[in-house]
Parts: sequence; structure tokens; C-alpha cells
Amino acid sequence: MVIEIEVRDVKVHYRSVKALDGVSISVRGGEVLSIIGPNGAGKSTLLRVINGVLKPHLGTVLIDKTPIRDLRPKDVAKRVGYVPQGLRATGMLTVYDFVMTGRRPYVSFAPTKEDEEEVYRALEAVGISELADRALEELSGGELQRAAIARALAGDPEIMLLDEPTSNLDLKHQAELLNLIRAMRSRGLTIIMAMHDLTQAYRISDKVLMLKNGRAFAAGRPEDVLTPDNILNVYGVPVALIKECGAIVPLLGARSAGPFPHAPGAPMAGQAPQ
Repeated sequence: MVIEIEVRDVKVHYRSVKALDGVSISVRGGEVLSIIGPNGAGKSTLLRVINGVLKPHLGTVLIDKTPIRDLRPKDVAKRVGYVPQGLRATGMLTVYDFVMTGRRPYVSFAPTKEDEEEVYRALEAVGISELADRALEELSGGELQRAAIARALAGDPEIMLLDEPTSNLDLKHQAELLNLIRAMRSRGLTIIMAMHDLTQAYRISDKVLMLKNGRAFAAGRPEDVLTPDNILNVYGVPVALIKECGAIVPLLGARSAGPFPHAPGAPMAGQAPQ
């Protein structure tokens, strides 16, 4: 079943600050949408609206044409998995117990055999089944991030929301996590991520939503949105786009010099791709 999620003209404000100002986007099952933009652009706020934990002042979010406000919180939790940023391990909760909390929408009294099977299936999917009995505080950053994704997967969601999933991870764990996201996409999950790394967004996304000051500055295919001109307008930083390897490289200092010299054949801001 192909699940479509649609954000329609969403507006959110905190006192006099417009966190989101008329944002619209749609994503279908098996697609990856990356939400990008500078700090304070509204990325995390948009994820919270999609998750149903933050009610917009105007606009709506629809899951298969049903407004999320018409769904019970428990039903939303069954359909939408959410992995927040900055998860911290406290206490001696085991990985197994932590992932089991992802089954809360289904558990009435005590976990059933089906709940246990879903937990182990989620642990296997993210490659940490051998860590089931380990305390969360003993995990590395990459392992903890995988445990958080396993908790979301344990609820058997149709939509996965990830808030800066590769932040604070080393290069190896970033690559492993991106491969895991590709695997989730191949299962038909709709994946929506807030991202800071533009190269990762360019390489893994089917769609990109670029936010600036709470508004949608550009939306569409990565190659259409992540252009040097758009990035300069939104981030104020000149970049080179190296299409051969899908890399977006900041040009520090002068546009054509500095620690990241302009790569041959890579378009810069104001320069049309060849």
C-alpha cells in the first residue's frame, strides 16, 4: 500500500516569530524527503507538526487524505515513527526495554509474544540484535542512534521522521545509517528527514524541501533544489557542486580560491552548470 503524506499551507508561530509560514509539500511511499535550511529555518518544527505533537495555527497535515487532526494520537503513533535529535541515554534501561517502548500504541497491559517478536525484528533490521541486553548508557553514539531507529521501527510505522539522524556521528556510522535509511526506503516506508549535510541530502533524497525563515524557498528534485545559487541565497555561502560524486563543497574565502579550490567542471553560484 502506497502511503502519501501531504503538508498543506502550514503556519506556526511562537509569539511574534513565524516558525512556519505557509509550507506545503507532499511525499509518497518509498520516497525520501530531506528538509534542509539554516538553524532556525523551521525544520524540527515541521517534523513535530507532521508527527502530530504540534498543532499548526493554520493549515493541515494529511495522511492518505485524512487530516491528522481527525486521527487519535494512538493511531498516529501506529502510523508515524519519530526519531528525535539529541537522544541521551540515562539510567540502566536495556536496549530491549528501550525498543519495547516503541510498542506502546499496541500494548494494553503486558507485552505479548507478538510485541516481543516485533522488537527483535526491529533490532535485527538495524543490526544491533546482539546488544539487546546491554544498557543504553554503554552504547556508542552510532549504536544509540540505531537503537532509537529500532524503537521507531518496532511500532511498524508507514512513515518515518528523522531529526538530523547523522549529527554527532563519525564517518563510518554516518555511512551505515544512510545505508539503513536506503533499506527502509526499499521496504516502502515514507521517510522525512531534517538534514544539515547538503551532500547527504543530495545523494539520498528523492525530494528536497529548502526552508528559509520558515518559508519554502524551493522544493523538488535534489538536482533542482540544491543548486549553488539557491544555497548562496539561503545559507549565504558560495559552494561548488561536483555532480560526478554528488558532493556540495563550500568555497571558503574568495569564491575561486581558499582551502576548497573550485573543482573543474563544478558550477558555482551565479554560474550555469555545463
